[in-house]
Amino acid sequence: MSATAAVATAELVETRLPAPRWDLSDLFAGPRDPRIPEMLAEAEAEAARLEESYKGRLASLSGEELAALVRFYEELEERLGRVSSYASLLFAADRDDPEIGRFYQDVEERVNAIETRLLFVTLELNKLEDDVLEAKLSSSARLARYRPWIRNLRAFRPHQLSDEVERVLHEKQLTGRSAWVRLFDETLASLRFPVRGRDLTAQEAFDLLQAKDRALREEAATAIGNVLAANIKLFARITNTLAKDKQLEDQWRKFPRPISARNLANQVEDEVVDALITAVREAYPRIAHRYYALKARWLGLEKLQYWDRNAPLPEDDDRRRPWGEAKLIVLDAYRRFSPRLGKIVEQFFDRPWIDAEVRPGKDSGAFCHPTVPSLHPYVLMNYQGKTRDVLTLAHELGHGVHQTLAAEQGYLMSSTPLTLAETASVFGEQLTFEALLAQERDPARRRVLLAAKIEDKINTVVRQIAFCEFETIVHDRRKEGELTPEELGSIWLDVQSRSLGPAFEFRDDYRVYWSYIPHFIHVPFYVYAYAFGDCLVNSLYAVYEQQPEGFEEKYLELLRAGGTLRHRELLAPFGLDASDPAFWAKGLGLIERLIDRLEAELPPQLRGS
Repeated sequence: MSATAAVATAELVETRLPAPRWDLSDLFAGPRDPRIPEMLAEAEAEAARLEESYKGRLASLSGEELAALVRFYEELEERLGRVSSYASLLFAADRDDPEIGRFYQDVEERVNAIETRLLFVTLELNKLEDDVLEAKLSSSARLARYRPWIRNLRAFRPHQLSDEVERVLHEKQLTGRSAWVRLFDETLASLRFPVRGRDLTAQEAFDLLQAKDRALREEAATAIGNVLAANIKLFARITNTLAKDKQLEDQWRKFPRPISARNLANQVEDEVVDALITAVREAYPRIAHRYYALKARWLGLEKLQYWDRNAPLPEDDDRRRPWGEAKLIVLDAYRRFSPRLGKIVEQFFDRPWIDAEVRPGKDSGAFCHPTVPSLHPYVLMNYQGKTRDVLTLAHELGHGVHQTLAAEQGYLMSSTPLTLAETASVFGEQLTFEALLAQERDPARRRVLLAAKIEDKINTVVRQIAFCEFETIVHDRRKEGELTPEELGSIWLDVQSRSLGPAFEFRDDYRVYWSYIPHFIHVPFYVYAYAFGDCLVNSLYAVYEQQPEGFEEKYLELLRAGGTLRHRELLAPFGLDASDPAFWAKGLGLIERLIDRLEAELPPQLRGS
């Protein structure tokens, strides 16, 4: 075996580093824990009593009576959330186990049936006239506490359908949308990608697109393309079905555009999202096109292939950081900024709340699940030792501290809209990056760190807005009829070419790569929230650098607010306003300045003209 082949083989083998598994026993002892059927039976009986006692009567309740009902409803929802969270986490950790899959489905069906009985609470709250509701809120401090939740609920009032239709939509969800989502998840988790004699999981195969050996990257890219292409008819069927399903429901609810329902759920105005998308699209040449032209020069290539997008740079020593080192880096970054946040992060490491081990059947992504406010969140990721993995760990733990602090708002008001849910995660990532950069004295490694951060921001901002463009075109075109795999691939290639720029050549097998992205399936138009959050945090971090005095406490208050405040209210203490077009320019300007910093540290021949 040649030295080059030996290095490539080592790269392939060493993708799995020792990393922790979580312990879900804080939720339940196991799928056969007798508390699960007991809790569901109790919840079912209480939901039936609630429905029998209060359905059709909300308008006649006093403020205090309505407060008692909402409080009981919240407690009941939290109990259901505990069981549902457990089943979801168990399933995410092992999608290949048929018993776990059956348990997950059984729980979802049972919870859905109970939720159907409780649907009357939110439907009738939305039917109350404004003056009637305001009188109730004014007469009861206990009810007034839920004002933010009621406000967010009633934002959907113009789009609410009849009780019968709402009930049918809710009941059929498990055999409709949720079933297609589960099919996608299980299919993706079961796929194996053959590379150099090994059958890799999706996470392992995609990790090889960051391998130093270009031939290995191409082999991995080809394997991914071949496997996705072999399943592309199924993925196209799932995409078409869910897009049509959304189109029908949007028509019934009278949403003007496919993205409008997501904007309303995110508590952000259509024009604010439009301004973000326009600002990022206009910045494609100044950010992505500029950086990838630089990267091509750095790699000594006339053109980049798609498997070069996340390629390590020539100066990258491809160091793999063991889990213990990653833990110390992230923990120290949070502690330096805020001892309070450091203590919360420390709990995740000291207790088995993180599942970072790479293994077959496990969800290939990364997330932090809040479970329920009376417990604690759990983090899932696939740790393989790269700097990106360290930053992903910091990112997910940012969600963890946010969810922990917001838990004091209770089950109904602790969750934030997607646009704000990324605030603490991106901020934590930025803290960790700055810590890594400050510690690094080697000029070559500094350049590699800067380049990695720029690429992460391009992936978070440019790439996610390109994803949003792809979704918009797909959902608009779906109104005209079903899209073939070839048409979906053409849309994908066109959007990727425009966003990433002329430095790239896209081989035809890249046209199937749209099919593995779970956000398109799980939560349509989720993706722009990443760009929203990154640009928001860029502006927020600039305030921190300029005015560190008093920033920590204001930031902690922002996180504690959970879903009780809108983006205008949350950003006002920092002198920021997302409705101002200059806000997005400021966030994108930080990425441009990072490219400036990188170019300043590069040899003259690698700098732009």
